[in-house]
Amino acid sequence: MTHIENIKKLFSKDFVENPLLESFEAGKIYLSSGKLVACDPLITNDMLPFTTEFPKGDFSVIVHKERDSNCVAYAEIVFNNAEIKEWKLATTAGQNIKDLAKEEIFGYPVESGMGCFMDVDTQNSLNELEQRLFQNKGGDFMGIYEEFFHEYFFDENGAIDQYAFLKPAKEHPGTIFAFETGYGEGFYASYIAYDQNQLPVKIITEFIEIS
Repeated sequence: MTHIENIKKLFSKDFVENPLLESFEAGKIYLSSGKLVACDPLITNDMLPFTTEFPKGDFSVIVHKERDSNCVAYAEIVFNNAEIKEWKLATTAGQNIKDLAKEEIFGYPVESGMGCFMDVDTQNSLNELEQRLFQNKGGDFMGIYEEFFHEYFFDENGAIDQYAFLKPAKEHPGTIFAFETGYGEGFYASYIAYDQNQLPVKIITEFIEIS
């Protein structure tokens, strides 16, 4: 798995040193259960959470853009600053890394050009919002992107940004961190860094491989 070796080289420090990347903190995501989902929220909003149990609370999200294209190359959540001892490919229930061939990965498909991180509780809130909007609007329902996501990314003057924090339920503190995925459609893997006690330090989703 050459990808994981590259991830290890780029992200095992507290900061990224690569002239091809521009890195910055985008804000904080709230995880209520610690069961983290990564998916295309428009086509795989039933994606299973990762099997790793993450901490609960607010955590920094880092965006790493490819300088030449200005596209999102990596999205990262940082849980603590412990020394990293090991990296592993992130998996969901029923996925076994031993079943993969040399260059195969587990990940999620993107067809909409958008990916996200969210807690499984927030995923439930998003799905409940979609059902409620559909029931209320019937034939006038334009889809969850037009009804919910669009206003965070576009206004009357055009595109606002390549990422946004969204809150699908007023009564629940969970947030979605949604963002453009690399050059668009694809199949994207996530990688988890662990400390010496096998507790997660950070998670990275890769959209453009930078070496």
